[in-house]
Amino acid sequence: MSEQFNDYNGYNGYNDNNMTSAPFNDGEPNGNGDKKPEKKKEKKPMTTGKKWAAVISMGLVFGLVAGGTMVGVNVAGDYLLGNSGTKQIAQTTTAGSSGDSQGTAASSTDSTSEMTVSQVAENAMPSLVTISTMSVEEMRNFFGGTQEYEVQGAGTGVIVGQNDTELLIATNYHVVEGAQNVSIGFIDETSVEAEIKGTDVNNDLAVVSVKLSDISDETMNQIKIATIGNSDELALGDQVVAIGNALGYGQSVTSGYVSALDRDLTLTYESGTTITSTGLIQTDAAINSGNSGGALLNMKGELIGINEAKTSSSSSGASVDNVGFAIPIDKAEESLQQLMSLETREKVSEDQASYLGIQGSDVTSDVTELYGIPTGVVIAEVVEGGPADEAGLQQGDILTQLDGRTVNNMTQLKDVLQYYAADETVDVVIQRSDNGEYAEQTVSITLGSAADAQQ
Repeated sequence: MSEQFNDYNGYNGYNDNNMTSAPFNDGEPNGNGDKKPEKKKEKKPMTTGKKWAAVISMGLVFGLVAGGTMVGVNVAGDYLLGNSGTKQIAQTTTAGSSGDSQGTAASSTDSTSEMTVSQVAENAMPSLVTISTMSVEEMRNFFGGTQEYEVQGAGTGVIVGQNDTELLIATNYHVVEGAQNVSIGFIDETSVEAEIKGTDVNNDLAVVSVKLSDISDETMNQIKIATIGNSDELALGDQVVAIGNALGYGQSVTSGYVSALDRDLTLTYESGTTITSTGLIQTDAAINSGNSGGALLNMKGELIGINEAKTSSSSSGASVDNVGFAIPIDKAEESLQQLMSLETREKVSEDQASYLGIQGSDVTSDVTELYGIPTGVVIAEVVEGGPADEAGLQQGDILTQLDGRTVNNMTQLKDVLQYYAADETVDVVIQRSDNGEYAEQTVSITLGSAADAQQ
């Protein structure tokens, strides 16, 4: 992260600078020192062949073989998700209480009276959790080789749902990006292991699950599902409260006001993927490293945003104080509901590892902007007789989803495949060019055995 743009995603004891941001997309130099872009000249349309030459020349990656054989691969978490009977994210009951698990989202609390900051904090704290992660990073050593290091991180989550077997927690994607292990801390200071149930890379959202069987009755009686508010009703000057695991020290409370609405923010993940997070709430409530994934609340104690990032300088380099951003809950809700409904999966053993049978390259956001090619994995070669070949995938197809999980690059595709065994049949979404126009298709593929691919 540059000195100018300080994200407050998971606090990282080794490196607190794991995501850069450039919030003001006005064509001025950004926090990474980028120069103001020149005005684009009109270009003649490129042929599909020329587009692919440009993309593939940017670096062909190895043929895909994924599974337990990979060591130190980032676990981005597009894999795991819930069972049927998920309570919707606006439940106001205690997490352990009974209720209609198939009911639609409940309305906001009936109370119209506002509370003090201390009352908001007291009311919301049972819905907040701390998130601790452990990931493995590969770094080049002095002798030119590489070495793996364990890296700890910390962030925040909000309890937003419950199904028959799991408690479901919303957070930011960048909090759990690459995490090998995830631990959840509740208000009573107990902690349990958790799984990354699903992620939405493009919207910087994730859902983490905890098995109900791992939570004691005492803890269940102290926690609750957050009350959901209406972020569309926010106005400039409305008072808000931010709660999060600042610096990894535990939950802290700050208060401020809505200073702007409908802001855009450019974020770069550890993997190098860059996204633009749009329509954000801007607030002057102090937000620090570790607060990512935490709650932005109105003065009724309702969740109206998921805290995401902060900035300490403008696009011109001028110092900025108290400028933080949160994802509006009305924008996040649809994505969170989808992530909560996914099936929970666990990594398969090495002897069950699967493969697709393709060689591919990343289609980055820059390539998408320049050439109009969808973001995802471009298939540079299809292995003859492999699973992808038998399913009808072709060179030039863009793979964007696997089993409902977003795929933005080869790293994510390998990570997802670690949770699918050979001989499983999955649906993949591809974009296929037809006279220069891309059309979406869904194709069923029966995965092959990674062991067979290595022979």
